[in-house]
Amino acid sequence: MSREHDDASCEDVLSEVWLFLDNECDPQRRAAVQRHLDGCGSCLERYGIEEHLKALLHRKCGGEHAPEQLRERLRESIRRAVLENTDLPVNAEKTATD
Repeated sequence: MSREHDDASCEDVLSEVWLFLDNECDPQRRAAVQRHLDGCGSCLERYGIEEHLKALLHRKCGGEHAPEQLRERLRESIRRAVLENTDLPVNAEKTATD
């Protein structure tokens, strides 16, 4: 690994690899991780393994959706929590889609 332009350690990069894969790093941090990966073969190899794992998970689990009944219960639960936190009366007859 070349350290001349490296402002991220192997430990830092490997702990942030999923953030990097999900594009959840800020642009400056993303650039630092990319520079590190460009210069560190062992981290690049590990990144490749994680990238393949993410793709596999997406292929095998990406198309599943929660059952509509569960989604409705969650919507109602969230609605109640929001109303309770705003000190408004909760009307059991109302639904989240009203």
